[in-house]
Amino acid sequence: MKQIYVHGLGQTSDSWTKTIDILQTTDYSLCPNLPDLVHSKEVTYDNLYAAFSDYCNQYDEPIDLCGLSLGGVLALNYAIQYPKKVRSLVLIATQYKMPKKLLKFQNLLFRKADFLLLCETMMELDFNNSLHKISCPTLLLYGEKDTANKNASIELAELLKNVELKTIIGAGHEVNIESPQELAEILHAFYERMS
Repeated sequence: MKQIYVHGLGQTSDSWTKTIDILQTTDYSLCPNLPDLVHSKEVTYDNLYAAFSDYCNQYDEPIDLCGLSLGGVLALNYAIQYPKKVRSLVLIATQYKMPKKLLKFQNLLFRKADFLLLCETMMELDFNNSLHKISCPTLLLYGEKDTANKNASIELAELLKNVELKTIIGAGHEVNIESPQELAEILHAFYERMS
């Protein structure tokens, strides 16, 4: 069973290292570095998602997907398109309908051409009408201080079936970096229930 951990915008695959070390799942945990997946193509959401799908599709057995923020959006999109390929889904600080103001704010923060193009091409994403396709066990997480993504997690919990919602106390947006111990404990308990 492969567990694929997908990092957020501005993070790298190393952002998951502490969490995975605590989980002691390095033998079957994978952390793709998103910029590497698109190679020399334009960093649009469609190109990134296509590359991410190809990455996930190389594994024959069902996978456990865990994504933070942008990584969560990619994982959510994949679970909608390939529901039989996803054994479980963990979405951390994940939007299912892109908040334009938040994306514009991220544009201001980053001001790099790739980030600008990626945010711009994500603005129309809205998975609301496709969420019914997801049937796998799903864990929704958000950091207590992450006010920008809290409501989306709460709304998603009402829209998805077979779902758990948890808050990571004291953490902000990047729970994989800020609270790896608590995140690992929650993930461990979730994956234990799966097996």
